[in-house]
Amino acid sequence: MELVTELLEGISGFVWGPVMLVLLLGTGLYLTIGLRGMPIRRIGYGFRQMMLGRRAAEKDKGEITPFQALATALSATIGTGNIAGVATAIALGGPGAVFWMWMTALVGMATKYAEAVLAVKYREVDEEGRYVGGPMYYIKNGLGAKWAWLGGVFAAFAMIAAFGIGNTVQSNAVADVIQSNMAIPHWVTGLVLSVLVFMVIIGGIRRIAKVAEKLVPFMALVYIVGATVVILLNLVDVPAALMQIVVDAFTGTAATGGFAGAAVWAAIRFGVARGIFSNEAGLGSAPIAHAAARTSNPVRQGSVAMLGTFIDTIIVCTMTALVIVLTGVWETGATGAAMTSEAFGEGVAGGQWVVTFGLILFAFTTIVAWSYYGERCAEYLFGVRVILPYRYLWVILLFVGAVANLNLVWLIADVLNALMAIPNLIALLALSGTVFAVTREYFAKGGEAERT
Repeated sequence: MELVTELLEGISGFVWGPVMLVLLLGTGLYLTIGLRGMPIRRIGYGFRQMMLGRRAAEKDKGEITPFQALATALSATIGTGNIAGVATAIALGGPGAVFWMWMTALVGMATKYAEAVLAVKYREVDEEGRYVGGPMYYIKNGLGAKWAWLGGVFAAFAMIAAFGIGNTVQSNAVADVIQSNMAIPHWVTGLVLSVLVFMVIIGGIRRIAKVAEKLVPFMALVYIVGATVVILLNLVDVPAALMQIVVDAFTGTAATGGFAGAAVWAAIRFGVARGIFSNEAGLGSAPIAHAAARTSNPVRQGSVAMLGTFIDTIIVCTMTALVIVLTGVWETGATGAAMTSEAFGEGVAGGQWVVTFGLILFAFTTIVAWSYYGERCAEYLFGVRVILPYRYLWVILLFVGAVANLNLVWLIADVLNALMAIPNLIALLALSGTVFAVTREYFAKGGEAERT
């Protein structure tokens, strides 16, 4: 077992190493240039489409409203990366890592936009009349039937990874937090969590989306309000904190207190890695949700989808980072969720409960959304007959995850999570011409005024 663990750690270090990070970041940069900065230039348009998307026309084809699709995608991405991931990036790369998280998000908006455009353009209707899509479908339908095997590779990696990154690891984290703060046994948390999740996922994407559109804005608001209180109490130091983030991104961070110091390369490496881990741009998960949206044009849904990266990293991760930097907790040597919890507690009395509450809600929504991602991938491989057994298995493993030691599971999921990005990135690059063409055509026809 020790040998297997060491092997997986080595593989994980390689697949999440410089080559993968350059590939993910490079794809985003290429798409940003090819789109002439459209996702950044038209972010206001995206927010308008998001608000209009709350009441999608019934005549539009799809399962859920565009806003529900965004909420479902956000429920999967707003999670431990926003709490523990930001802290880990700062602990290993210094405050400058936050700047590179921002850069990753800005080019990641183009990646997420392209994923959603292709997901809607190449989606299908399954045997039960549901709209389904994602990387496996735009690989098969966009690149041609001879590439269907590559879509199968993505689906297999994502289906298995879902049981780790979106299931057992999440339930284990919730059980740990609740046991530490409330002394409730792991098995009790696992049982309650399994029942609650089952009540949601048994209703399929429409019930998942209805829960997501209510829960995601609520949990994000609670977390942002908590962070805002800490920031306002230290408002005079905010300009200096922002300056430190920018300066350290290019000069590195000197050792101080319990912080060991970090070179510029560390800031870039951990900022990019944690940024991608947080917003999932390029991994291929979010387009599975956006493919179910009721919309008349793929560009419109892409404009909504790209906001997921902006909200997740530019807004939520930045709030976490400012709390950590302003309170000086990053200098203590703490890391992960413990650092974020300590920073909130240092910033305002009882602030650590914001982190505890956030972790529980973030994990719950991640579990629900990833169940849909994994289910769609399983359906692609085995057909609609696998859906119900998959949901039952999802709930069973949720309980197992709450009470088990998951070091090995985490490593396997981490490796597969990186590997599922490779087929997706190949498809994004190969189909980039289609993305550029439909985008130009849409806006050339006055897309902002178009409501067909």
